[in-house]
Amino acid sequence: MNIFDYFFEESKSLQKDFVLGSSERASFQKIYLWSLQLAGYLQATVGENNRIILMSQNSVFFIVSYLGIMKSGNICVPLNPILEQENLNYIISLTDCRLCFISEQVLSFRSINISVINETNLDSILIKYKKYEIDSLDIHFDEKRIAEIIFTSGSTGSPKGVMLSHRNLRTNTNSIIEYLALLSNDIMTVVLPFYYCYGLSILHTHLKVGASMVLNNNFALLGTVINNMLEYHCTGFAGVPSHFQILLRKSKTFKSTIFPDLRYVTQAGGKLHSTFINEFTQTFPNIDFYVMYGQTEATARLAFLPPNLLIDKIGSIGKAIPGVILQVVNSNLSPVKPGETGEIVAKGDNVMIGYFNDEDATSEVLKNGWLFTGDMATVDDEGFIYLVARKKEIMKIAGNRISPKEIEEVILSVSEVLDCTVEEVNDELQGAAIKATIVLTDSYDLVLIKEKIVKSCREKLSAYKIPRFWEFTEKLQLTPTGKKMKNVIS
Repeated sequence: MNIFDYFFEESKSLQKDFVLGSSERASFQKIYLWSLQLAGYLQATVGENNRIILMSQNSVFFIVSYLGIMKSGNICVPLNPILEQENLNYIISLTDCRLCFISEQVLSFRSINISVINETNLDSILIKYKKYEIDSLDIHFDEKRIAEIIFTSGSTGSPKGVMLSHRNLRTNTNSIIEYLALLSNDIMTVVLPFYYCYGLSILHTHLKVGASMVLNNNFALLGTVINNMLEYHCTGFAGVPSHFQILLRKSKTFKSTIFPDLRYVTQAGGKLHSTFINEFTQTFPNIDFYVMYGQTEATARLAFLPPNLLIDKIGSIGKAIPGVILQVVNSNLSPVKPGETGEIVAKGDNVMIGYFNDEDATSEVLKNGWLFTGDMATVDDEGFIYLVARKKEIMKIAGNRISPKEIEEVILSVSEVLDCTVEEVNDELQGAAIKATIVLTDSYDLVLIKEKIVKSCREKLSAYKIPRFWEFTEKLQLTPTGKKMKNVIS
């Protein structure tokens, strides 16, 4: 089954709004028909199996383009609207892209030498194909076909294109709906971009169950996020660590606001340190907090920690989601014992097909049916998984292997700290040393703050884990998906 047909099995006739907001609204029925009309146009003009780029902020234009491309049997390549021109040119060449959907706002600062469809063009297409016959598309669709390619920037080298099939999307969507117990009356505040797998998973799950979304592309304006959650009676909010850190320690009103409709929040996209989780749950004890873990290479999600276990298993990413096998293995590929550290590996129908045009990189992470995540972790005696660090992040200082996350957790317990990045740097005396880059919530006396932080470190860490170098800033540098940028100081 084409993923489009799966998404709309129960919701294609719903006249209630799928997209809510002050700038634009659209019902399930309209999204369904518009996407179908676009699919008809694409099949008639470009055929199938083409890789088609999509660049836009979260909008009805993005949703209709995304769904129409996949319904037509073509492959959607959603990209960050502010992707560097050099990387955009690279991806266009790599994918042999001949057509792209780009919003007028994005197109105004882009140099594009291939065919472009913007909002105005799309409106004309929908008018022309208004009477498109639904039954004219192939109903015997092979769900193993590629539905989309999501490019991940990575820390080094050229972007890698993660190939996800229609089955990958269906499987992960089913799993997420099951463990979150999503219902048609849910309403999600969306601040995550749809070109990011976490954002797409929200789009997919809410389409499937007939739930609604409020699109907010201005998280920097914290007041608009809070107002959206209240005005539209939102039941859910999803964010990466920085979203929760900023709401908890930069917003002047978030912690004092009552959200009568908010029943749950989800967090993924990196480790949110326990101090922030505790701060949130103590402030909002009646709101369920789901810690989640995943990768683009696994479509979106691999593990989750149920809210009822959050206190007992604080710091854990939980266990595998439905339909996934998750293990932590040592260098001999045997499951680690409780307390030992190994790499997280995963198996399931949500695991990617591979990296586009990159067999070497694919073979490095896909081995004998398992996805090797590159994340180091340990387990407790009940099988709950605890992240330690990325393989490349483990520091080796004076013969000691040290996880930066342990040190960051201690520093973040200081209330004046918004964020902290701990890393290994070169040192003329020791060869390698620990550096902490600290983002403060406001302007403070740096001498006093440093004394307070060092005191906390001395009380909770071994001497060799205390940073040797310190740097302070008031600005949290973030990627467009909300993840923090390392090694960038302002």
